[in-house]
Formats: sequence, C-alpha cells, structure tokens
Amino acid sequence: MPKPRVYIETTIPSFYYDPRLDPEIVERRHWTRLWWDQAVDRYELVTSEVVLRELAAGTTNIALLRIALVAPLLRLEFEPVVGEVVGEYLKHKLMPAVPPYDAWHLALASFHCCDFIVTWNCRHLANPNKAPHVARINASLGLYVPRLATPRDLLGRKDE
Repeated sequence: MPKPRVYIETTIPSFYYDPRLDPEIVERRHWTRLWWDQAVDRYELVTSEVVLRELAAGTTNIALLRIALVAPLLRLEFEPVVGEVVGEYLKHKLMPAVPPYDAWHLALASFHCCDFIVTWNCRHLANPNKAPHVARINASLGLYVPRLATPRDLLGRKDE
C-alpha cells in the first residue's frame, strides 16, 4: 500500500527552526518537530521550488537549515496547467494575489494529487472556512482536493 503523499509547505521548515520563545511559537515548533520525526516513515513527503524560493528569501543561517531540511524531498514538477490553476484561484479570490505563494502551493499539491498539504498557515491554507471553496473550485477544474492540515492534525498515535 503506498504511503499518503504530503506536500510540505514553507511554514513547516520555518517553524521547525523558529528560534522565537513566544509560547505559541514554541508549541508549534514542538508539534512540527514531533510530527517530522514520524512523518518520514508514514508519508511520502514532497515539496516544490516555490517552497525553496520562499525559504531562500531568508537572510540568516537559519534559512540554510530550513532549506537543508526539505532539500532531500521530491520536488513537484511545474506544468503549464499549474499556472492556469493559480490564475483560477486568484480570479476567484481563493488565495491572496500578493504574494501568490499560497495559490502555487495549493495548485501544485492539487495537480499532483497530494493527499495532504501540511502547513501552519491557518489563515489561507489550513482554514476550515476555505475548505468548501477549495473543493468547489478544484471540482470545477477536475482537480484532486488535498486535505489541508497542521502537523498536530496529522500526528497520530503509534498504534494508528
């Protein structure tokens, strides 16, 4: 049985190495690291050049650590149709146009039939209020609808 395919969005390596001490950040870093330790065995982890570009925009040594975390992962291919899907998302105001990264993440994961997008971006991606809109637009485009989840959502017990 194939492992579920999980698209790793930019916030995952970002929180994995986030040095801030705010309690909410510390908690997300904890859940991210706990999930990551189990994810390699449970899932087929994939990412994209979009994630690497976002991570490379950082200017600290931490940016290099974040890139190194996802560098070994399979990168989803850009196909011309993915750009058209991004255009549809932006036209329907599903994702913000500036910057368009979230639209690209969703389009790539949808086009490549990822089972999940794992993210801490709860405003634009892992937002339960957006899920029906994502499903409707992807259905109209004939695309797969990935489940949008945080690492904590996907963190199961060892017996699951």
